Amino acid sequence: MNQSRAPVADATRSPLYGWYVVGILTVAYVFSYMDRSILTLLVEPIRTDLDISDTQLSLLHGFAFAMFYATLGIPIGRLADRSSRVRLIVAGVGIWSVFTAACGLARNFLELFVMRMLVGVGESVLNPCAYSIITDTAERRHLSRALSIYTMGIYIGGGAALILGGLVVRAVLEEPTITLPLLGEVRAWKTIFFYVGLPGLLLMAVIRRTVREPMRRDRLRTAVAGKSLPLSDVFAFLRLNREVLVCHFLGFSLIQLMGNAVGLWIPTFFQRSHGWLVADAGIAFGVVLIIFGPIGALLGGALADRYDRRHGQGGPFVVGALLAALAAVPATASTLVGGPWLALALLALLVLCFSGPIALGVSALQQVTPNEMRGQLSAVYLLIVNFLGIGFGPTLVALITDYGFGDDSALGYSLAVVGGGASIAAALLLFAGRGAFARSLERASVWSRSGTAGADELTPAT
Repeated sequence: MNQSRAPVADATRSPLYGWYVVGILTVAYVFSYMDRSILTLLVEPIRTDLDISDTQLSLLHGFAFAMFYATLGIPIGRLADRSSRVRLIVAGVGIWSVFTAACGLARNFLELFVMRMLVGVGESVLNPCAYSIITDTAERRHLSRALSIYTMGIYIGGGAALILGGLVVRAVLEEPTITLPLLGEVRAWKTIFFYVGLPGLLLMAVIRRTVREPMRRDRLRTAVAGKSLPLSDVFAFLRLNREVLVCHFLGFSLIQLMGNAVGLWIPTFFQRSHGWLVADAGIAFGVVLIIFGPIGALLGGALADRYDRRHGQGGPFVVGALLAALAAVPATASTLVGGPWLALALLALLVLCFSGPIALGVSALQQVTPNEMRGQLSAVYLLIVNFLGIGFGPTLVALITDYGFGDDSALGYSLAVVGGGASIAAALLLFAGRGAFARSLERASVWSRSGTAGADELTPAT
């Protein structure tokens, strides 16, 4: 019986091809993060032209995107566990690229809100599929490092969005409108959506032609190719591992909350508190992200792999807790110090600290999850991390500023409260989850040996 029509990569492919897959998926993540983050530097032009508040702007950046990005991940993750993950990624890249460009056509808050929702629909495909593909492609001893390379896309894409956005804001100040073929006169800030969205269609074609569906590893003996495991098995796995999953989901989500809050509001903070032009602040912070984000991601992965080699297991949780704890100091101090350059230096340290745990959260989840559940468990994780991190983080800062302090100039205090509190809580949760993670790894070692475990081993003993 033909169990799958998708082309399957030969298990004997060279390690070089495996790193190519990691590389091209990282490029896709760069495009994804650039498309979702481009609003960061367009805060003032969008507020002015669409006549919206800080809270409405934060909803465009967070909730509008996260609504479908998070909720659609679960059915997509279930689909990824039984069908071609590469084809799903190709479709997702096409969808988010088209609707990112369409954001440039929005005429009011509601239209831009809808377009941002549809960008989230397309981007909801990438991570559940990419995590599973990389886990099946990379050598196990390099898994944390491979996933760290993939998560570098966050910082390269986010940094590039800030730099490009800064250049656009400068152009807006010089010439607020631009005449384009077919569209006529367009506000200059809208053109950035065309520039970052449409090139994704070329990337879609490259992935379709060069990436093949890999063979699935760590399969359960009861699994049937092309069919999903019963939901009862998935729920049994969640119940059995609930202790580690609670610490994992909440701990790493709080790190994402801190990162997203900082990512949206730091350029505006420099404008309000230090008198910088928002374009200059965005370019400066974009450079910080591009340099220190990848370094932190690679450092976190390397430290976790080294910890696992020396101590056997537990690297993602131990290193994640340590980096989250270290992040508390710059997260609190960076927006309270007097000078802008000292603030920027502390933000570089903050980016270095919070970029590592984000990759480690993905690695830890893949290590304890059977192949047939990786897409679904990744989607559940992304649902929580995106509602807390993307959906709630930026808006929490805006609510504290608007209704707590009631003063736009108090943005720095709001960032310090959110950033410092989230990093400390994340460190405590991850430290508390170390033992549960070790127990989940012991259970995973049973079914990971050549896929010899059955579904009955996913449920607690009675």
